[in-house]
Amino acid sequence: MKLRMRPTRALVTGGAGFLGSHLCERLLERGHDVLCVDNFYTGNKENLDAVLDHHRFELLRHDITFPLYVEVDEIWNLACPASPVHYQIDPVQTTKTNVHGAINMLGLAKRLRARFFQASTSEVYGDPAVHPQREDYWGNVNPLGPRACYDEGKRCAETLCFDYLRQHQLPVKVARIFNTYGPRMHPEDGRVVSNFIVQALTGEPITLFGQGEQTRSFCYVDDLIEGFLALMATPDDFAGPVNLGNPVEITVRELAERVIAMTGSRSPLVHRPLPQDDPQRRCPDITLAGERLGWAPRTQLEEGLGKTIAYFDELLSRAGKRAVAADG
Repeated sequence: MKLRMRPTRALVTGGAGFLGSHLCERLLERGHDVLCVDNFYTGNKENLDAVLDHHRFELLRHDITFPLYVEVDEIWNLACPASPVHYQIDPVQTTKTNVHGAINMLGLAKRLRARFFQASTSEVYGDPAVHPQREDYWGNVNPLGPRACYDEGKRCAETLCFDYLRQHQLPVKVARIFNTYGPRMHPEDGRVVSNFIVQALTGEPITLFGQGEQTRSFCYVDDLIEGFLALMATPDDFAGPVNLGNPVEITVRELAERVIAMTGSRSPLVHRPLPQDDPQRRCPDITLAGERLGWAPRTQLEEGLGKTIAYFDELLSRAGKRAVAADG
């Protein structure tokens, strides 16, 4: 009699968040059992509506700064608030999530001999002096500034991953995520795509910091998740880090103007002072991702923005209907 192979059991920390919820869906589509762990600091249970009743999905409220004892085959560590608005509210907790959380999840992976994926960030490059940013660039990070809890926290998490690799031969994968956008972004996360879309749809002034000449490159969420899966599928002798993002650069002002045009908004542009340590240029070199993962983003900005605008339009409409019902 042929034995039925057990599906891979995947733990996704931060699984109720923007990226985590999309990852949970893709893992389920691939036949995995998924344990989603989130403390709901910025995650939202509504992000998981499509999978909550799936027979291979389980949701657990837990803060990974405390140990977790479960049995899984692979760990996807995405837990941490990722926008300055959220991670600066409690910077000590942000650092603890990055460092203590990584220690706890790496310790679990060591005990189980589980493959480990670390969601790192382009913020490890700081305000870069090298452009575009390659994985062998060590970065230009202010360790004392208001963004350091996130930037240095993620840098330390990367250090821990590679120390576990060297000391314990743990199979780790480190992805450096560049600006990503799409449905399920938090409407109040302070990031430019969500900010501009919400402001345009509500007719509020669109906020530019400085003159809006700083550049970013925007990757649609579906493309990013495909990069995650491709990285996790590489042989154990390849750990990364690997840049995952879109190498097409655009100024923040150009993004604002495009959102205004696509929404038909009459929102004016207003200027505010630049935040401390805000990077002036941010764009990935994704040569390594192409060579080792066979990956590159496919979604054009116009297409991705269209889907994201539709999501926020529906979200704001539902919120408005709830407010009217509450008043009534």
